[in-house]
Amino acid sequence: MHTSTAITILAGFVFSLTAGQRNPTISYISREQIMNIGGTVNLECSVQYGQDYPVLWVKLDPTNPSGSLTLSSSSSMIIRENRFSLRYDTASSTYTLQIKDIQESDVGVYQCQVVINISNKITADVSLLVRIPPVIADNSTRSQIASEGMSVKLECYAGGFPRPRIFWRRENNAILPTGGSIYRGNVLIIPSVKKEDRGTYYCVADNGVGKGARRNINVEVEFAPVVRTPRPRVGQALNYDMDLECHVEAYPPPAIKWVKDDREIANSMHYQIANFATADEFTDSTVRVITIEKNQYGRYICSAQNKLGSHRATVELFETPVPICPPACSEYHYTAAADVVKSFSLVAFSAAVGALIVYATS
Repeated sequence: MHTSTAITILAGFVFSLTAGQRNPTISYISREQIMNIGGTVNLECSVQYGQDYPVLWVKLDPTNPSGSLTLSSSSSMIIRENRFSLRYDTASSTYTLQIKDIQESDVGVYQCQVVINISNKITADVSLLVRIPPVIADNSTRSQIASEGMSVKLECYAGGFPRPRIFWRRENNAILPTGGSIYRGNVLIIPSVKKEDRGTYYCVADNGVGKGARRNINVEVEFAPVVRTPRPRVGQALNYDMDLECHVEAYPPPAIKWVKDDREIANSMHYQIANFATADEFTDSTVRVITIEKNQYGRYICSAQNKLGSHRATVELFETPVPICPPACSEYHYTAAADVVKSFSLVAFSAAVGALIVYATS
């Protein structure tokens, strides 16, 4: 009888002790934190009735739960990292995890855990996000070459937080093929590219953090030559030099030649040819006709050809009674012209004087 009474009393005591003990709860956890690189953040976790249980701060690994990192236990840090520290406030039962000099690697989910037993725990999560300036991704377009009339696709992607916004501009704020000076979106499509569309395009990524990021994308458009002659008719006197010019616009750079009377002109004692590339797509070609003879008057053809086609323009050289100086008269010819003028003036003056003497004596 005494034994059964003792067991009954002990069971009642255990029951009353268990009934009087309250389960721990997490009464407060910090909200999602968005911080700048180099800043400081405080992650707070308040635990009620948790004095007898381990309270942990853990950084979760979403791809590998077993790889999660335990940072602290109760009021002590586990990891040895000067940027991390822990404060415990007994009055509010709050465990504050502080992270200084925040780095991009600190981004993640931090979990406050109250361990009840080996198979039971209470948890609450807080996300730490870090504002990161935009960085243009490697899979963005770097340059593009297309033939006139083809479709061109320019792509631009960027990382960072918040997610960067992408927009496009052209050099010197020129009008985009899509219309307007700005286009928003990751992909810029030119359905039928024209030679006027060639040049530098700017992909700009901005998320309000830092100065943003920009990539210059060069668009080359291959097109057939276009030949123009600034002076279709050029005059010059016999035995004087004259330059015939044509301007060629083409890409890739074309082969340029001058033709007269169905014969290609080459450098010689009668002709001197010079080509000057002023840009990748522009070439100025000049043929100097040296000491013009009668058979050198007539029509000259400037022609240009590349893999996409050919084009030509003509310049007519005609005879003038007096020399045209400049552009292509040599010093010798200038002197000769001056001597001609002087001789003509002297003859005219002598004739005039003679006429006056005859008039005076008559």
